[in-house]
Amino acid sequence: MAKVNTTDGLTVIVTGSASGLGAASAIMLAKAGARIVINYSSSQKEAEETADTCRSAGAEVVVVQGDVSRDEDCKTIVAAAARWGRIDALINNAGMTKHVDHGNLDGLSAEEFQRIFAVNTIGPYQMVRAARSLLEASAQYTGRAASVVNVSSVAGVAGIGSSHAYVASKGALNSMTYSLARALAPSIRVNAVCPGYIDTPWFTKGRGADAAKMVRDMVTAKSPLKIASSADDIAELVCFLASPASRTLTGEVIRIDAGAHLVW
Repeated sequence: MAKVNTTDGLTVIVTGSASGLGAASAIMLAKAGARIVINYSSSQKEAEETADTCRSAGAEVVVVQGDVSRDEDCKTIVAAAARWGRIDALINNAGMTKHVDHGNLDGLSAEEFQRIFAVNTIGPYQMVRAARSLLEASAQYTGRAASVVNVSSVAGVAGIGSSHAYVASKGALNSMTYSLARALAPSIRVNAVCPGYIDTPWFTKGRGADAAKMVRDMVTAKSPLKIASSADDIAELVCFLASPASRTLTGEVIRIDAGAHLVW
């Protein structure tokens, strides 16, 4: 990862950072000297374990519970960073899905569709809105734009993934990345990362161990680079976009999938 400029220490919020990519990103930034707000919805034990790892790296850490689909919770998450006077980077990582075959149009209720959209698309919007003044405070203090990183998915680019609702939510997040980047410049940069398969418990929890292994083996065999990306692989890009090293990037939606899109 390009070294994060930690002259004064970055202040970073990572939503959904109890485990997986969110935890990997929080830990990577903590090791680079950032102050971290770790957010979780229900996995308190995992969130505290992630926080302990960050603290062992010497980072200041705050852990806060909150569901990003709730506007009041977004304000609570942002308030946890107020003690530092600014937010240098907001990583919108919290997400959810339901695994449903795309041919099964009865597999998703309207309520399930709305819930997935509320977390994956409305949640990031509400987090940006809640954090805007502290992101702008960062720009005023540091003299450079603050950063928002939306963790999206290749599902939103290619129409593939765990369900139609997930595809729609990530496609909308990609489009919103463009509009927010335009609206919030020059004080706030907004970019999105679109991972392909990530070798985390996400697939195991959603599909079971056997199905998860099948997906992992298939991805490894078919991707040009013959790699099943780890959470750390994706976190490298997330943290680069969160850092001043990417200060000239905004309005970008970046695929990171070991080249899998080349063989779709």
